[in-house]
Amino acid sequence: MRKPDNFILAIDKKLISAMEPESFKGEIIIVETPEQADAAVDYLEQHDLVGFDTETKPSFKKGKPNKVALMQLATDERCFLFRLNRIGVCDAVVRFLENRGITKIGLSIHDDFNVMHRSSEVNPQGFIELQEYVKNYHIADISLQKVYAIIFGKKISKSQRLTNWEAAQLTPAQQAYAATDAWACLKIYRQLSQGLFNPCTSPHRQEND
Repeated sequence: MRKPDNFILAIDKKLISAMEPESFKGEIIIVETPEQADAAVDYLEQHDLVGFDTETKPSFKKGKPNKVALMQLATDERCFLFRLNRIGVCDAVVRFLENRGITKIGLSIHDDFNVMHRSSEVNPQGFIELQEYVKNYHIADISLQKVYAIIFGKKISKSQRLTNWEAAQLTPAQQAYAATDAWACLKIYRQLSQGLFNPCTSPHRQEND
């Protein structure tokens, strides 16, 4: 006899392409000096939950990955884009990443930390890995776009992923893309942790033999 919870949630990319696009609607703040980083962290430390993501300039040379260029930290109202290629992993950034009292929500954060360790001996604390967390809700897909589509029925654009994150100026499209990814991590965690998503009634349910 099949167990009642013996199923997974998964979605095809073709379904996502037809969905309504989603984007962060709050304030986006560029952080490119240590002083701005201090002010941003002072604000972020007033929050219990913060969405986290990073961006790295694509490398087309095998074995020569670039350092993290951008770190995004999002609340519901604001997203700070820390230009690490300019300020490095400065004291304020280390202070925030090592703060156990703030829960940071990210996806594939192990990869982010591996790259960041090439720049600084930071010891991140208080992080939740969404790729592991969503398994508690039968979600088998692990990409941010697919997880978001399964939960909210909306599409996050990935069109800016391979753009130059070390450019002199980030375009409005890059800023919106980066902010949306960090904010989406926060929104996913809130939806799941507050019991607002029922996997048993999802249209993306598939029986798992």
